[in-house]
Amino acid sequence: MTELHYLDAVTALQLFRAQKLSPVELLEAVIARTEAVNGQINALTETLFEEALPAAQQAATRYARGRDLTPLLGLPIAAKEKHGLKGRTLSQGLVARRDELAPVDHPVIERIRRAGGIIHTRTTTPEYSCATVTHSPLWGVTRNPWNPQYSPGGSSGGSAAALAAGLAPLATASDIAGSTRLPASFTGTVGYKAPYGRIPGLAPLSADHYRGDGPMARTVADTALLASVMAGRHPGDHTSLPGSHTLFCPPAADAAAAVAGMRLALCIRLGNYPVAPDVEANTRAVASALGAAGAAVEEIELPWTIEEISRTVFTHFGYLLGPTIEDETANSRGLLAAYTQRFMADTRKAAQDNRFVDGIRAETRIQAELAAAMDGFDALICPASAIAALEADGMYLDGIEAGDVHLEHYWQGHMTAPFNITNRCPVLAVPSGMADCGIPTGVQIVGHPFDDATVFTVGAAVEAARPWAARRPTSWR
Repeated sequence: MTELHYLDAVTALQLFRAQKLSPVELLEAVIARTEAVNGQINALTETLFEEALPAAQQAATRYARGRDLTPLLGLPIAAKEKHGLKGRTLSQGLVARRDELAPVDHPVIERIRRAGGIIHTRTTTPEYSCATVTHSPLWGVTRNPWNPQYSPGGSSGGSAAALAAGLAPLATASDIAGSTRLPASFTGTVGYKAPYGRIPGLAPLSADHYRGDGPMARTVADTALLASVMAGRHPGDHTSLPGSHTLFCPPAADAAAAVAGMRLALCIRLGNYPVAPDVEANTRAVASALGAAGAAVEEIELPWTIEEISRTVFTHFGYLLGPTIEDETANSRGLLAAYTQRFMADTRKAAQDNRFVDGIRAETRIQAELAAAMDGFDALICPASAIAALEADGMYLDGIEAGDVHLEHYWQGHMTAPFNITNRCPVLAVPSGMADCGIPTGVQIVGHPFDDATVFTVGAAVEAARPWAARRPTSWR
């Protein structure tokens, strides 16, 4: 029987509507779990339990009356700290900004609240969400519930750790180079990078076509539920796409069969990424399961190199995110983590070495190469990270070892950034197995531009063919 704090959101909503479970009961179970285990993983920046309990009681009353039943009514949801809540602190993990207050709700928070969701906790990030580990001088080190030696990834590491540990059924995340998909993959959860514009962001960085806000959860259906609430045009984001975009997953009993007849491309290395043997084995196991479900899976190659992807990404950052961080930390550089200072230096150098138009030319070439490789296929399957784990408190200022290969920058060990370059493509990260070091691995399901439905269909099929949701981290209890 599922422990109440691990109950999935879709099932919880069914029980709420049937009057078999109260939102208060679920929230109290999540609060008890948080108080029992968060001290070991440090996933949260603050809890909002005093506000959340009355909201849960109000939701219970609405269910009892059978009226005003909104899509997320009564569900506790963890919010990434960068998704500001009006009147509460919005530090972006920076010591110098620890007392700044958000003037408005972030668009995804606004939509969650309108749909009846209850923000009961806020989750940790690295400084300015610019690292793929989650630690900062302000909040300390966030650890992976599967093995505390390792990081849950970043930058949405607090959200991922909270989900894996049973501190929330749903969480918000963001992704500019893998910040949703990497934490999902390192923690055995599900993360969605929507096509650019599908989910509104906050100006001015909402104009950055690499970035995107989105959902994380423990199941594909829960991720689709939260994505559907977040999606749609918003007056504060000129790039947001019109119309509602409800995402449905096939029923669990039919999910595996839903890929029958599909053509799926399998790409293990995306060019020359040094993929670890356990990551490769788990990715191939996913492909085999999809093949057994009736999909035609064909292995392909892409002409990319780590060096080309890294140069393109950092050139982009050199003209947008890097200068933004420089501006906002001009008077507090001495308080910054070493990885933030390294990020600013790398982006500054990239902008000096490459013109903006050089980056655009590289981006459009990479986009064309992906389109050509996916021609005739419904979706692409590949690993989320070439390396299986990152140390929880690691700085990686001198790069990282990937097997017998030394990578100059530890970001080069991750395989997510190419799909921020090709950011009209939806990407769903789902679990693929366990790494030898004792934490999960994940695959990315990459769709054609704006074809959200296919990636959720394939993701549900992976979940059905290789059931995961009942597996729980145990080594840290």
